[in-house]
Amino acid sequence: KSLGVFLEPTEKHCTATGAGISSGLFQGTHAISSSTPFNPAQQEFSAYSSYSQTPLAYQHPEHPVMMPNPSPESHTADYHPPPSPPTPGKEEGIPGRRGSDSKLRGRKRVIDPAPPLDSDIERVFIWDLDETIIIFHSLLTGTFSSRFGKDSSKAVSLGLWMEEMIFNLADSRLFFNDLEECDQVHIDDVASDDNGQDLSTYNFGSDGFQSPAGAGSLCLGSGVHGGVDWMRKLAFRYRRVKEIYNTYKNNVGGLLGSPKREEWLQLRREMEVLTDLWLTQALKALALINSRPNCVNVLVTTTQLIPALSKVLLYGLGSAFPIENIYSATKTGKESCFERVSQRFGRRAVYVVIGDGAEEETVAKKKNMPFWRVSCRPDLEALSHALEMDYL
Repeated sequence: KSLGVFLEPTEKHCTATGAGISSGLFQGTHAISSSTPFNPAQQEFSAYSSYSQTPLAYQHPEHPVMMPNPSPESHTADYHPPPSPPTPGKEEGIPGRRGSDSKLRGRKRVIDPAPPLDSDIERVFIWDLDETIIIFHSLLTGTFSSRFGKDSSKAVSLGLWMEEMIFNLADSRLFFNDLEECDQVHIDDVASDDNGQDLSTYNFGSDGFQSPAGAGSLCLGSGVHGGVDWMRKLAFRYRRVKEIYNTYKNNVGGLLGSPKREEWLQLRREMEVLTDLWLTQALKALALINSRPNCVNVLVTTTQLIPALSKVLLYGLGSAFPIENIYSATKTGKESCFERVSQRFGRRAVYVVIGDGAEEETVAKKKNMPFWRVSCRPDLEALSHALEMDYL
C-alpha cells in the first residue's frame, strides 16, 4: 500500500530560531478524516491514597522546590504548557479549556472510546521516543543546546533533574530495582505465568523475589529462567506496573505526591520553555492521530521498558500511548519490535514510522514503511499540518 509522494524534511529547515516548516507530506488515498483532538495537557491531578506516599524530594541546587500548598485544592491543579499559536484556519476546531464538570462528563467518551480490534486498525504510527517526542538525552550531552543556541548549563541542569525524577519514579513505584535485570519487550510478555491472584494485600517486599544470587542469574539472554514460583512473582510485578500505569496515566501528580508533584510541574514548565514547546508540538500530532477511530500510536524505544514507562508518565504521554502499545527494543532491536507490531495489526494496515535515528529509518526502509524524520520542532509542526490536512 503506497502512501504516494513523500518528501522527507531536510536539515535546512532546522534552525536555531525554529523558522520555517519542512515540507514532508504524505499524499494518497489512505487519508482518514480527523475529528477534534483531545488535549493531553488537560490532566486532572487528584490525590489517591494508594502509592501516594511522599518520597524525599530531590533538592536540585539550581531549582528550589516549590513549596506545596497544604490545602486540598492543591491536588487538583493541572500542568498547562505555554500557549502555542493555532494552525491558521483551524482556530474554530480547537476547543477551549473545559471545566471540571465538562471534563467528567465528556472526557472519557472522547479520549477512551471502546478501542477497535487490532485487526480493524487502518493506520499505525510507530514513534521513537527520545529526541523525537521528548528532548532528554541531547540535554545531557549538550547536543541540543549547541545545535539550537540554548544555554548549555541550563540544558544539562534540566536534563539531570529529569533523569533523577525518571529513575526515582522507576525505583520507588515501578519495581525497577527488581526488574532491571529482567527487562521485557512488552508489559504482557510474562503474563502467562500470572495465576491471577488478588494482589490488593500482597507484600512485594517480603515475597522472596530477589534470590541470594541476584535476579540477574535468573534472567539470561533473550528469555527468563527461573522456577515456577519465581516466575509467578515476576509476573505479579509486571501486572502491578500495568495497574499503576493505567491508574495514574492521567494523574501523574497523584502518583508522585507532594512535594515531588510541585517539583515535576516546575520541571515540565522549564523544559518546555527551553525546548521552544517541542513536547507540546509532539502532543498535538499524537492527539490528532488518537482522535481518529481507526488509527493508533505505538511507541518503540531503545530505553528499557520500566524507565520508558517512567518517561512516558513524567512527560505526560500516558493519554497518547496505552501501555499495550509500548515496546522496548533494548534486548531485541527495533526491527524485531517492528515485526511484532506488524504481526499484531496485520498486513492490511498502513505503517508510518516517525523518528530521528538511523536505526528506525533503516528498518522502516527495509520494511517499505514511510519514514518521517524529526530533526527539529518545525518537522513536528509539518507533521501536525499533514495530519490536519488529511495528507497523512
